[in-house]
Amino acid sequence: MKVVIVLAVLNCKQPPVERISQVRSELIWFNTYQKTGLLMGNVGGKRNYGYGKQLAWAGKNALADRYGQGHFSTRATHEDRWNKFAQYLKTQGINDTRKIDKSTVLEYAEQLRQCVNSGDVCVAYAQNILSTVNIVLETMRKDSLLTIKPAQYVGERTNVRSEAPRTDDRSEFQKPIKDLHARNEARVAITAQLARDFGLRFKEASMLDANKALKQASRLKRINITQGTKGGRGKGQDRWVPINPQNLETLKQAKAIQGKDKNLIPKKKTYVQWRDHAYYQWRIANQNTNTEIKGFHDMRAAFACERYMEITGYPAPVITGQRQAPKTIDTQARLILSQMLGHNRIDVIAAYVGSSQ
Repeated sequence: MKVVIVLAVLNCKQPPVERISQVRSELIWFNTYQKTGLLMGNVGGKRNYGYGKQLAWAGKNALADRYGQGHFSTRATHEDRWNKFAQYLKTQGINDTRKIDKSTVLEYAEQLRQCVNSGDVCVAYAQNILSTVNIVLETMRKDSLLTIKPAQYVGERTNVRSEAPRTDDRSEFQKPIKDLHARNEARVAITAQLARDFGLRFKEASMLDANKALKQASRLKRINITQGTKGGRGKGQDRWVPINPQNLETLKQAKAIQGKDKNLIPKKKTYVQWRDHAYYQWRIANQNTNTEIKGFHDMRAAFACERYMEITGYPAPVITGQRQAPKTIDTQARLILSQMLGHNRIDVIAAYVGSSQ
């Protein structure tokens, strides 16, 4: 296969230097795709720039072409958003992405803006859909001529949570957890439980040494989060999370599942492979149980709301719709939560517990 590529280039009537440069480029391209096993990304033909006859299928192939092996969760998310755009295109009589021009994308952005204004779609989701459209079209066309800035057309994101986290209801949270155990995905289940009971990011939960944490919990009644922290903050900054009967039991379960390993990441997987596997299994668990828990960040928000109630004696603003705690107590609670969650600013806590207004 490599020889064919080289001969195809050498037959071109180009100056020697340019021929050598192009040969190198072709070989680099081939070796990369050979390693990822994704030479099927572009399936040939003219329709949809060679990515397949059907709009949805063409988008799926383009994403495989762009991201290569792995990234299952990312690709699945983009595929879902692209399918919404594909459905819109069909209503406009467009069945080939080569027929899309800038006006097509702008008209779709306007439709999304109207959905945002009516409250049917949140700003963040509308922006994400347009970002996916940008990504797929850039991959197909090999240019950015149709790319638009999502925030310019559907508005800026808000960092204030307006919906109560689904995992605030522990009975709802237990549904996908039970499904994971039933499918022998105990490591994924306990990672989710650690995120829920300690307010950890997925990476932090995955890299937590449950053996060490349990010793800390027994001695100090709290654990220090140092591994997998965002921006490496755990290395030079203590982040203590208090222990209670609920999360102590979760730690014991994590210790049993972890065994002699250093953390919950399986020995035969890299962190990225483990993350993609866990996200995929969590998505399947949600589908099997008809729950709509949007990823592991929802669990951090539920943890924050629970702790807010313990600290202030009042429900979090996102639960009741408005702040009920006195302003000074609310501010103190946000400061404590910012430290527990691994943030440096209390204004970020609005994304977990709602507005302080």
